[in-house]
Amino acid sequence: MIYKIDVRGRQCPIPVVETKKVFSQLKEGDLTETWVDNHIAVQNLEKMAVQKNRGFRYEKVEDNFYKVWISYEDNMDEVSVESKGEDEKVLPVTCGGDTVVVLSSDKMGEGDEELGRILMKGFIYALAGQEELPTTILLYNGGAKLSVDGSESLEDLQKLEKNGVEILTCGTCLNHYNIAQKLAVGQVTNMYDICEKLTRAGRIVKP
Repeated sequence: MIYKIDVRGRQCPIPVVETKKVFSQLKEGDLTETWVDNHIAVQNLEKMAVQKNRGFRYEKVEDNFYKVWISYEDNMDEVSVESKGEDEKVLPVTCGGDTVVVLSSDKMGEGDEELGRILMKGFIYALAGQEELPTTILLYNGGAKLSVDGSESLEDLQKLEKNGVEILTCGTCLNHYNIAQKLAVGQVTNMYDICEKLTRAGRIVKP
């Protein structure tokens, strides 16, 4: 069985999320065929296939159109990517608009600061384990301290980035706290980009 997923026009991590949803249904000889419109999505799907010990192959059909196959087996050579009628199933894409997570502090909630840091660490850890990952994580003000060397959440943020989540930290904030040289995950951003991400988001999550 070939499970076809058309996520052209959808931003990361949606191609990874939608493909990963199908994995529990795969049996010997099955594979997913994901249609994407950019090579970054192809690379993210390949990373997931490697992590899951599954076979991987892709084909550039034309500009802005790639077919990506991921198999149940760990060797794609053992699987045919040719499908016939009843042997294929087209799956609907259920992800909505972009989800942006905003971390404006290294603490979660008001009250005891030590407890707040524990809660934030737990939130980011739980976020990294979700089936449906956010598109982007924005870190500003005290949240900038989470994406630098020494952060207890650094490993989880790196895991999220590896799975296709965009990690953006405010450059002004990094400079204010004198930690710009310690940035260890994602990229530096500015207020214009932060504003654009927030105004275009389908959903904003702020713990």
